[in-house]
Amino acid sequence: MGSHAAGGMVILNSDRAVILAKGVHFPFLSDPMMVEALVFREAIGWCLANGFTIMRFEGDAQVIIEKVLRKDIRDNHIGAILEEIVNSFASNLGFSVRFVGRRNNRVAHLVAKQALSLFQAACRSFDFQA
Repeated sequence: MGSHAAGGMVILNSDRAVILAKGVHFPFLSDPMMVEALVFREAIGWCLANGFTIMRFEGDAQVIIEKVLRKDIRDNHIGAILEEIVNSFASNLGFSVRFVGRRNNRVAHLVAKQALSLFQAACRSFDFQA
């Protein structure tokens, strides 16, 4: 089938209740940094589209998170995506980001694995019921 990857995001409300668990499949993409950046951008987009003004992003993609915190968009292959993320944080003061270890991010990884296992050629993303 060729290379492919998936990412997962879990969006919680202020009471830490799950309001969205989403798996996103990326056919023909195998670069983990690109996948992490795209999922991060998609989570931000979902929050903005749904009127969130406060968001704390927690992820285990340490390189991506460090680049966002430093506003470092000088990456040739994900620079444009990083720029969108950094700009979203600059224009939404209620948004923050921090690194969490993989062990603390298990649900998002399970969602990503589910996205890979359920992939069909016509399916790029899907939501799980909370």
